[in-house]
Amino acid sequence: MSMKGGSNLTPELVKQLKSHVYDILGCCQNVHKELGPWLNEYIYQEALKLSFEEVHVPFEKEYYFQVSYHGHYLSHKHYMDFLCKGNVALECKAISAIGSEQRQQLWNYLRLTNTPIGILYNFAPTKDQCEKYYYDSENKTICAF
Repeated sequence: MSMKGGSNLTPELVKQLKSHVYDILGCCQNVHKELGPWLNEYIYQEALKLSFEEVHVPFEKEYYFQVSYHGHYLSHKHYMDFLCKGNVALECKAISAIGSEQRQQLWNYLRLTNTPIGILYNFAPTKDQCEKYYYDSENKTICAF
């Protein structure tokens, strides 16, 4: 799997992706604006759950998935923070800055669950941080958008 820049995405696809996650990002921004920075990430997750319910964004909190190897499910349990709309993985963080470890975690979730859209949202800094990714399962590539 490789990470590529947004150049592989057509302008139309980028427009569709941004439109698809608009309400999810709006909920994240509203939570950050009201609660402020530097709280525990579980507080933000609980507030997001309420925000998603208020605006009717379909979601599963602590979405459980299993990894398959040679057709067998491995017993280790994996949970992503949210699966929204059935195809958007949302990972919430409350750390100084998003780094390669957090990106890799999200990218692995996209790859292992075959989820096409991923959002990494960091609530801790004064100005919230957000990264959005598209996973092309055919080409096994991830592009920021």
